[in-house]
Amino acid sequence: MRQELAFEFARVTENAALAACHHIGRGDKNEADNAAVQAMRTTLNQVGMRGEIVIGEGEIDQAPMLYIGEQVGNGYDDPIDIAVDPIDGTRMTASGQPNALSVILAAPRGALLKAPDMYMEKLATGAAARGAFDLDRPLKENLEAIARALGKPLHELSLITLDKPRHKEMIEELRQWGVRVHAIPDGDICAALLTCLPGRNIDVMYGIGGAPEGVIGAGVVSALGGDFQGRLVLRSQAKGHNAETAAHDQQEQLRCREMGLEPNVRLTREELVLHNDTVFSATGITQGDILAGVERQGRSLTTETVLIQGRTGTIRRIVTTHNPDCEVAPLPTLKVRA
Repeated sequence: MRQELAFEFARVTENAALAACHHIGRGDKNEADNAAVQAMRTTLNQVGMRGEIVIGEGEIDQAPMLYIGEQVGNGYDDPIDIAVDPIDGTRMTASGQPNALSVILAAPRGALLKAPDMYMEKLATGAAARGAFDLDRPLKENLEAIARALGKPLHELSLITLDKPRHKEMIEELRQWGVRVHAIPDGDICAALLTCLPGRNIDVMYGIGGAPEGVIGAGVVSALGGDFQGRLVLRSQAKGHNAETAAHDQQEQLRCREMGLEPNVRLTREELVLHNDTVFSATGITQGDILAGVERQGRSLTTETVLIQGRTGTIRRIVTTHNPDCEVAPLPTLKVRA
């Protein structure tokens, strides 16, 4: 993938974070998400590529979400697959809590799993435990294997998960085993990334969250040498059995069949993300463990972005000051030939 595209994707997440920041603490997660979506869509359509949203947070009849199959970019040059999460942590943004991010993962056409917007069971580790687990095995067996790979006892293992009702019994069981559990309200892309960054003291990410976040998490974990496995799960498995979830289950099963997928089948890192020619960009919205949130100084706004290129394993941190008094028209995109 062209080098300059990486910085274009950083601009995409910056603009989405800037749009979302005006809704921090205002209590309306949908307004925050809509603002980020519109900013992300507008900026994506300025990028020199033929992009397709292969996994996002909506289907074609659920606009204004960036929907699966949506074409973005100015139509020139590279065919790119894109997985998006305009806000990873909408509730955190609405309530002013930490670790909300705007995120994108991009790769050459055909490299990212195309999957419905549904739930996914996920297990991720850093590079030191790569190959140590198998999602088809019991959780405790996997955690013991990961602990051995890391050279530590199980009671020294640190696991991060979402603090959701579906995980309540699991969290209690983990603590009975002696595992250190970090339960966060939302944001499992951030959680997956924490397993791979040095000095963060998180060994494992496990739980059920969104499939878009799963593909993005797999991409960034793979880029940093870690390991990731996932499994698509039906709404009733995450939310409990009732008439509403049963209707969702039928739709999800149909969409899976249309895409050649099956729920409850393990997906390896390589099946989620075919290779490492990827670009991951995340910009902080609220203050977090990885990135600073959007900060206001007078009329200027400052963002912090982490930009990771899978082919080289390069990690860049970009701090940008945006001055609304100096708005200029976007530069024309140059058509670059190999």
